[in-house]
Amino acid sequence: MRKEHQLIELYCAICHQYDTSLANMAQRQSNNFCPKFTDVECMTTYIWGITNQKFEVKACYEFIKDYYDGWFPDLPSYQAYSNRICYLADAFKELANMFLCGMGLDASHSDYIIDSVPIILASHKRSRRGKVASELCDKGYCASKELHYYGMKLHILAQCNYKAMPTPAVMTTSKASCRDLPIAKEMLGDIFNIRAFGDKAFIDKLPHLNYPPVKIKASKSTPRGMKPLRCIFVRFAIDVRIPVKQCLTRTSQSLFDSFF
Repeated sequence: MRKEHQLIELYCAICHQYDTSLANMAQRQSNNFCPKFTDVECMTTYIWGITNQKFEVKACYEFIKDYYDGWFPDLPSYQAYSNRICYLADAFKELANMFLCGMGLDASHSDYIIDSVPIILASHKRSRRGKVASELCDKGYCASKELHYYGMKLHILAQCNYKAMPTPAVMTTSKASCRDLPIAKEMLGDIFNIRAFGDKAFIDKLPHLNYPPVKIKASKSTPRGMKPLRCIFVRFAIDVRIPVKQCLTRTSQSLFDSFF
């Protein structure tokens, strides 16, 4: 399918969802209740930009302006576009829930991956002065990036697929300082009969986590102070799990493909 056709189908899908349920979350009590650049166009351009690997609002705006200016002649300035994206945050959240519900999970597969990715609002020295969304964000440390940052974390539990990207099952957010293990326990609180694979942050008595039913012998390379079972399980989990960052960067494409 050509990209132009995909863009048209995306616009029609968002237009349908907007008319049925999303309009209540974007209703305006002002004289500008019907802007020329509609909410449907705004949501379509933003999701289309993410689908094309433009994960920042400015990059998405410039991508639409450079390649699809004729499709959206009423595209406003970058400042107005950015403000509109923030205004439609609740509508985007509800739209994501609708897309996720339409994806579906394979009941025959019990293997899942669980991990988190930082959402960085301020890094390095600026992290000390971060004040944006203080009720949702704080200062934390990302070990994989070796980075102190101000922001939050996105946690995801995704079902593994053979030679395909994982299918998101559960997603939630937390402050940057929160440890992964307590959040994982909350995510898996009502989930049973699955095998969840994660990194070292999830090894400590994770509920409903089944170790692979194989006989494991001690290895000469077992790190000091770590039991052979835990050591080999960590290596096994790292080998079989798909990096969740790769999953997140393509979540929008997977949602788009599965929806249609």
